[in-house]
Amino acid sequence: MVVIGLGRFGGALARELARRGHEILGVDADPRRVQALADDLTNCVVADTTDEEALRQLDVPGFERAVVGIGTNLEASILTTSLLVDFGIPKIWAKALNQQQARILERVGAHHVVRPEHDMGMRVAHLVTGRMLDFIEFDDDYAIVKTTVPREADGLPLGQSRLRSKYDVTVVGVKRPGEGFTYATAETVVHRGDVMIVAGKTAAVERVADLD
Repeated sequence: MVVIGLGRFGGALARELARRGHEILGVDADPRRVQALADDLTNCVVADTTDEEALRQLDVPGFERAVVGIGTNLEASILTTSLLVDFGIPKIWAKALNQQQARILERVGAHHVVRPEHDMGMRVAHLVTGRMLDFIEFDDDYAIVKTTVPREADGLPLGQSRLRSKYDVTVVGVKRPGEGFTYATAETVVHRGDVMIVAGKTAAVERVADLD
């Protein structure tokens, strides 16, 4: 995999991918960033990623996956992503700082556009305003949350608690203190202090997480 742009986002991503055993080519125009990651990645080079010939010399067209972590330089982000699209790379992720940049990158041809700061802000907003322990939102208004068992479900099997029928959510996992997560069934008895993984429409899981 090639990671282009080794700032805070791209650098952290490249390091984590390398830690997981992936062979990573890291590319950045800033020699300091390249030097900082040289010992962590399979290969790390200084190059102008808006230069088609420079990318070809690095054999970037031969990669199956690419991540464009360039954020602040909009022109470089767009030109680099456009070149990757022209190369026919099957899977391209690109970082955007705002919705406008995200739309442009999608129109250029990026297969996945991420907004790390925006997404993290949304996630933290949910965590600091309620009883959620974690929150992940997907497309089509669907989310998964980690939250504690509400009072109305305490001591009951999930089937009897009617969380699913009453709130239109699904409890997919339960964790008791000192134990690991287990898959939840209608017969699973939950107690106050247990942690649940709840899936459903965003508003529905928010409602369950706000129950006392």
